[in-house]
Amino acid sequence: MAHASASIRRPSRLAIAGTGLSVMLLLAACTDAGTSVAPSESTAASAAESMAESMAPSAEESAAESMAADASVLVASSDLGEILTDAEGNTIYYFANDSEDTSTCAGDCLANWPPVPAEGSPTAGDGVDATLGTAEATDGTTMLTVNGFPAYYFSGDGAAGDTNGQGVGGVWFVFGADGEPIEE
Repeated sequence: MAHASASIRRPSRLAIAGTGLSVMLLLAACTDAGTSVAPSESTAASAAESMAESMAPSAEESAAESMAADASVLVASSDLGEILTDAEGNTIYYFANDSEDTSTCAGDCLANWPPVPAEGSPTAGDGVDATLGTAEATDGTTMLTVNGFPAYYFSGDGAAGDTNGQGVGGVWFVFGADGEPIEE
């Protein structure tokens, strides 16, 4: 049996949550006798809260998993100047030990510095003046490259816009809007 090679995209959490919430509210509005009753505010609120909780990202979900299959790279303002981020505002880092199109981050390094996943053709948002591409990470996944160099997240960044990985070990730096590392 032949398998299609096209990638299958998962529906967004918002789309799933909206569908699930609609179904829950519809079920709450109907009775066994087939008559409709309006759900109480508490029923609707409980349904919405339950669905939101079930759709919340798990603790294991990393920033790397939040990026879409076709990576979008944007520019954000920071204390370091204009830097590159993913579509959710997560900072993207350069590793000085890598060479062009070759990642050297493996094992524990990948646990702290997960590769920015990218399939297909990464897209550059307004203000991105860098060449985007892909390369193979040491774990076999496809990762984003910026000006030919592998791109990573830092596990120590807790929120969009954090730059806690800047300068770590003298080898990790944010990418500037031009795709060059900012080594401050």
